[in-house]
Amino acid sequence: MALNKRSRLITHGIARSPNRAMLRAVGFGDGDFDKPIVGVANGHSTMNPCNAGIQPLVDRAMESLKAAGAMPQVFGVPTVTDGIGMGTEGMKYSLVSREVIADAIETSVNGQCMDGVLVVGGCDKNMPAGAIAMARMNVPGIYVYAGTIKPGHWKGQTLTIVSPFEAVGAFAAGKMSQEDYDGIERNACPSVGACGGMYTANTMSSSFEALGISLLGSSQMASPDLEKADSAAESAKVLVEAIRRDIKPRDIITRRSIENAIALVMATGGSTNAVLHYLAIASAADVEWTIDDFERVRRRVPVLCDLKPSGRFVATDFRDAGGVPQVLKMLLAHGLLFGDCLTITGRTIGEELERVPSEPRRDQEVIRPWDNPMYAQGHLAILKGNLAPDGCVAKITGLKNPSITGPARVFDSEPQCMEAIMAKKIRAGDVVVIRYEGPRGGPGMQEMLAPTSALIGQGLGESVGLVTDGRFSGGTWGMVVGHVAPEAQAGGTIALVEEGDPVTIDAHRLLIQLNVDDAELARRRANWKAPPPRYTKGLLAKYTKLVSPANRGAITDGD
Repeated sequence: MALNKRSRLITHGIARSPNRAMLRAVGFGDGDFDKPIVGVANGHSTMNPCNAGIQPLVDRAMESLKAAGAMPQVFGVPTVTDGIGMGTEGMKYSLVSREVIADAIETSVNGQCMDGVLVVGGCDKNMPAGAIAMARMNVPGIYVYAGTIKPGHWKGQTLTIVSPFEAVGAFAAGKMSQEDYDGIERNACPSVGACGGMYTANTMSSSFEALGISLLGSSQMASPDLEKADSAAESAKVLVEAIRRDIKPRDIITRRSIENAIALVMATGGSTNAVLHYLAIASAADVEWTIDDFERVRRRVPVLCDLKPSGRFVATDFRDAGGVPQVLKMLLAHGLLFGDCLTITGRTIGEELERVPSEPRRDQEVIRPWDNPMYAQGHLAILKGNLAPDGCVAKITGLKNPSITGPARVFDSEPQCMEAIMAKKIRAGDVVVIRYEGPRGGPGMQEMLAPTSALIGQGLGESVGLVTDGRFSGGTWGMVVGHVAPEAQAGGTIALVEEGDPVTIDAHRLLIQLNVDDAELARRRANWKAPPPRYTKGLLAKYTKLVSPANRGAITDGD
């Protein structure tokens, strides 16, 4: 079988002389037109540490592709980072960038008839975007994660990017000195690489090992370390072999492999954003997967890892303790992993795990033994009730009691809420409601790391509930509920909440309830009018018109 069956459309035949002429200008010679053309989607950027270490990985991958008999062609993809955009108007572009990146990859690979694609990305939207694009196009592809940042340190404390967010609340509340506030800021990000806890970037990259589109053991390497570049080179070799064997993303991304990925997310205490992203990936791959499937998996899978944000350890600690392969082998040994799922190597995930021990080493504390988990069940609970009849996502790790009933404190935007928090107007027992921040209303579902971290910094992380039709950073923990659907902009019940209304969050009963009678809600609904869109031109306006509800993944190419 020809390895260039797609690119032959632009490289072979009398009529393709102009095409070849242009390719000769970028390095093709007479012997190169029969080689497979592999696109290298390069997420390198100096805009953020997550992506600033990518270029050396791309360079190694390009060399390896050439050595394996392929012709690599590099193209750039945009990226923005939540850590910098958080709490500003720029944050509205974060989730939107997932669609932009996926569209950019699809445009380059299909527009130039490439035979395969190697995607290299670091910040958290890069991963789902790459998977979405690969699933859409269904050409052989592999994901290379840029790697995690190394942990920072200050006065014996291990730091991540969440540390300065929490310091904002503590400093504002008078609970932190100027010295510590400055010290945390200056030491939180000591290297390139993505945010260091089991936040969204590390959640998605870890789950890609379970899904089968990244090499086993590759996701928790630190970005600056040589092994990360070596892994990029190996990924390139594996991709060329996958092209030779015609292994396509939809051979790998199936209902069973998605369940494997979600089991890994639950076992590691991963980000709420995994719900949103895997709904989108499943849609792109034409796999049946709903928000209720997350709850089904959650009930079966324990949380095995003591990882930040609610635990003690960071990604580099996780790697040293055995990392993703160790957790996957434990899940396999206990019947919670489909071992027959194909991976990009051509081997099954079970075959890839053959040499991994079934139990974690006793000389580490990051990965718990099976009979002593952090929590008996997963941490991402799907709640329903009159406040979210189509579902919402609660992150319940680290909480002594994941239930609260309290008066609603209602805000029609994240900045309004943040002002109230910084002015110390939120009290223990309150349930903060932030609305009109959903996929359409925001638009773009801003992450609420700033308000949740500020509440934690003020000592209110377990005593204040927060409900939003927006979403949360992977670094968020506390009594938080996001992705409320239907959202406020679409007339969901969250739009009808009034200041002081009693609201119940009860993870034990999987319940999210506005305790107001139906007749009163009907009266409020009759008087409600949707506010006009916040944007009428440009990317955000287009996104508003196209985006699906959160319970369907906030995708822009749905029905």
